[in-house]
Amino acid sequence: MARSLAAEADAKFHFHPYTQPRDLEKNGALVVVGGRGVHVTDEHGKEYIEGMAGLWCAALGFSEQRLVDAAHRQMQKLPYYHTFSGKVSGPVTELVEVMMRWSPVPMARILFANSGSESNDTAVKLVRYYHNAIGRPEKKKIIARVKGYHGVTLAAASLSGIPTMHKHFDLPMPETIRVSCPHPYQFAKSGETPDAFAERLSRELEDTILREGPETVGAFIAEPVQGAGGVIIPPPRYFDLIQPILKKYDILLIADEVVSGFGRLGKAFGSEVYGLQPDFITVAKMLTSAYVPMSALYVSDRVYQAVADASAEVGVFGHGYTYGGHPVACAVALEALKIYEEQDVIGHVNRVSPRLQEGLKKFSDHPYVGDVRGMGLIAAVELAADPASRTPFPAEKGVAPYLVRRAQEHGLILRAMAGDIVAFSPPLIISDAEIDELLLRFERALDDTTAWINSW
Repeated sequence: MARSLAAEADAKFHFHPYTQPRDLEKNGALVVVGGRGVHVTDEHGKEYIEGMAGLWCAALGFSEQRLVDAAHRQMQKLPYYHTFSGKVSGPVTELVEVMMRWSPVPMARILFANSGSESNDTAVKLVRYYHNAIGRPEKKKIIARVKGYHGVTLAAASLSGIPTMHKHFDLPMPETIRVSCPHPYQFAKSGETPDAFAERLSRELEDTILREGPETVGAFIAEPVQGAGGVIIPPPRYFDLIQPILKKYDILLIADEVVSGFGRLGKAFGSEVYGLQPDFITVAKMLTSAYVPMSALYVSDRVYQAVADASAEVGVFGHGYTYGGHPVACAVALEALKIYEEQDVIGHVNRVSPRLQEGLKKFSDHPYVGDVRGMGLIAAVELAADPASRTPFPAEKGVAPYLVRRAQEHGLILRAMAGDIVAFSPPLIISDAEIDELLLRFERALDDTTAWINSW
C-alpha cells in the first residue's frame, strides 16, 4: 500500500524515539488516528488490539469519556498554573491527598513532574541533596541493575541497564554501579533453584557495596517487575534478601513503579506485591491513564525533613518543572483514580489476568519458545533457537521484531525487546473475549514466524 501524505511527512521530518531511523525512512510509520476501548485504528481504517496499552500506560483504554470531560472542565476553569513560590492550583491540593491514600507505605510529600524519566532524575538529585544535608557528601553512588529501565534523561538513562541507551551517549555516568538482573531464565545457573539464585544475587549486592565502600553508596533503584528490560519477574525471595542489606548499610531504596503503579500487577503497587519499604516511589503512566503527561515522586519523611531543613538554610528548594502539577493533568489523574476505585479496576485485573497468563503458558511447549512469564496484566514470551539449552537466536535475525510485525498484520500491537522477547501489557479494562482474540492473533503471528524460521 502506498504511503499517505501524512506518513510521507512523518518519514521525512519526524525523529522517532526508540526506532531504527533508516528503517523508518524506508518503511514509514503506522499512523494511528483513533481509539476505542482496547483498540486503536490506523489512517486506513484498520483496527488493532493495542496489546501494550501504548507504552504500558493507557490503563482505561483509548476512549474513556470521563477523562476527556475532566480535562475539558479544567481547561475551561484554569488551563494552567504552576506550583512555584508557594502557589498551587486547586486540583493539586485534592490530588496529593488522594495519592497519599493510595501509597503502599507512609510517605511525607509528593513532587510532581511530567514523565517517569523526570521523576527518576529528581530522585537522583534528592539522593544527593539528602546525603549532603545529613553530612555524608561522599554517599552518592547509585546501584542499578542489568536490564533495568528508568528513563532517558542523563541520570535516568545511566541507571537503566540497557546497552543501546548508553552507546554513543557517553553513558552511564560515573556514579552508577551495576549489579545483576534477577532473570532466572537467562541468568540462573543450570540446576540453580529460585532461592539459590536470589541468594547469589543478594551476596553479589553486598559484595558490590563492600567493594565500592558503604560510605559511598547512596541508593539502590529497582522496578518491582522489570518492564522494558523484558518483563522480568524476580524470584520470590529476592527482595526479602535485598532489603535487609540496604538497611544494614543505610542505603536508600528507590522503587520505580512507573509501569507497576496503579494496578497492573493485581495490586495497587508492586511494592505491595513484594513487601517493599522504599524511601522514594516514582509513578507516571497509569496515574492519568496516559491521557495527559504526568508523573510524581513520593518522598519519605526522613528524606523530606532533611531536605526541608537544608533548603531553609539555602533559602529555597532549587528544583521544579514548569508543568509539574499542571492543573489539567491533576484533574485527569483525580478522575482516573476515581474510576479505578469506583469500577474496581484492580479487582477486574485479578479476574481476567489468569486468562491471559494461562493462555500464554499454552505456548510454553512451542519449539521456539524458551520462557513464558508474567503477573497480572503484564507478560512476556521469550523466543529461543533451542529452548532446552536456552540458546538464543542470533540477534541479527531479528526474530522477535519479525513476530511483532506479523502480529501487526493480524491486527495486534505488541512490543519486541532485546533478547527476542515479546511483551504484552494490554489496557486494564480488557475483557475475557478480547484476551481470547489477542491470544488468537498472537498464535497466528507465532505460526508465521515459525514458518519463516523453518525456511532459513
